[in-house]
Amino acid sequence: MSSSRILKNLRVLYKLVVDNFLAMTIIPIAVASIVVVARLQPDEIVGRLRALTGSYLFLSCFLPASAVTMYLISQPRKVYLVDYACFHGTHLHRAPFAAFLECARQSTTLNERSIRFISRLLESSGLGEETCLPTSVHYNPWNKYLTLEAAREEAELVVFSAIDELFSKTKVRPHTIDILVVNCSGFNPTPSFVDMVINKYKLRGDIRSVHLSGMGCSAGLISVEAARSLLQAARRGARALVVSTETLSPLLYHGNERAMLLPFCLFRMGGAAVLLSTSAAKARLRLMSAVRTLTAADDSSYRCIHREEDDKGHTGVNLSKDLIAAAGRTLKANITTLAPIVLPISEQVLLAVSFMAQKLSSGRFKVYVPNFLTAFEHFCIHAGGSAIIDEVQRSLSLLDEHVEPSRMTLHRFGNTSSSSTWYELAYIEAKGRMRRGDRVWMIGFGSGFKCNSVVWKCIVPAPNTNGPWAGCIHRYPVQIKSPKTSTKNIRMAGHKTHNNK
Repeated sequence: MSSSRILKNLRVLYKLVVDNFLAMTIIPIAVASIVVVARLQPDEIVGRLRALTGSYLFLSCFLPASAVTMYLISQPRKVYLVDYACFHGTHLHRAPFAAFLECARQSTTLNERSIRFISRLLESSGLGEETCLPTSVHYNPWNKYLTLEAAREEAELVVFSAIDELFSKTKVRPHTIDILVVNCSGFNPTPSFVDMVINKYKLRGDIRSVHLSGMGCSAGLISVEAARSLLQAARRGARALVVSTETLSPLLYHGNERAMLLPFCLFRMGGAAVLLSTSAAKARLRLMSAVRTLTAADDSSYRCIHREEDDKGHTGVNLSKDLIAAAGRTLKANITTLAPIVLPISEQVLLAVSFMAQKLSSGRFKVYVPNFLTAFEHFCIHAGGSAIIDEVQRSLSLLDEHVEPSRMTLHRFGNTSSSSTWYELAYIEAKGRMRRGDRVWMIGFGSGFKCNSVVWKCIVPAPNTNGPWAGCIHRYPVQIKSPKTSTKNIRMAGHKTHNNK
């Protein structure tokens, strides 16, 4: 037998013993106790019980019962996902590369050098030809039509379409919604986003509502965590509606700084509506855990995604050369918190031992990278761009099949910001890969810099519906041309902007 085969068998044996250590200890003790009791005669058992004092019998029953009761009381209420729906635009909103470049050429502010850069970036971005942009961008010149009214129309189209589909799927009536959480980073109208939804669907006057803004692409998972906290404090069986979107019309950049042209090229229309509840009735997924990591105290992380004005006064989102490094650091910090919650004991032991070895050796030993395939069957990594997906795949040692939902979502829908993980979950379900008991890890990144994780466990697989992937899921997965090129583009663009300043 080869050494690799022996090592593999030892790993399997180690995992079997460590992960089932408690059961392997308790079961023999329980069996031995049963055997001892079985050997006693009935009158011997009665005699021994009568010999016990009343206080001993009381304590032997009361203390375990009290411990179990206190444990159950201290546990927070479980939160479930009833269903979700994603916006999918029509052919009228699609922006093929040729049409996008033609609109860019009609701009009165973009120069020829920027247009060539946009053309190269689109080819290496990982985006396909079916991504959608708001109606105002399809006019020439598009920058004259990006008005407040256009932003409202875009927001209402995306949000209301997703909510309408969700209510249709779940048969839930709007007046039964107890909590409303909406997130949109760049567009903050007055009246607010939550007022817009409440007015449209005539929600109750006592609804508890929250609008999260300025949190970037990670806000979708933060909204889930916020809704969970509100649900656990509400009445049993309460329902929460979570809406995640980004309105592009007020965010499109009109200048020529390359680092600001990157989000201009990658972001696309998208949104999701999610129904959560503390009732397990008709639930499809159970929310297992949510971990939020924020590294804004570090200056380079804080500045890596920054909305600002260029030297011509044009407002845009600047992606610095430190973005990928900040994503890696923040992901590592998030994993450090999440790993003890989700990993089996065998992986936790290896991680703890390697961590102590690194400390004792002054960093000569590398920290063990846990095998997250032992904890999750599916991964929904924010489709922020090929560079982000590449970094997470490398950090977690994932195969291409594990990041397929993220790459295909980026290709079909582009970077839809905070809602991208829901398109990825829809991809997994449309492919029929979700099984009862499967665990899903959603990973979101956002300005600040933030990395947020949400873990779900499947209760009932989705019915036969393709959701936003209807009509195109049979074409996927597709071969994506040179996905790693965009990493180089981001670093070069950020470096040039940094030097210019």
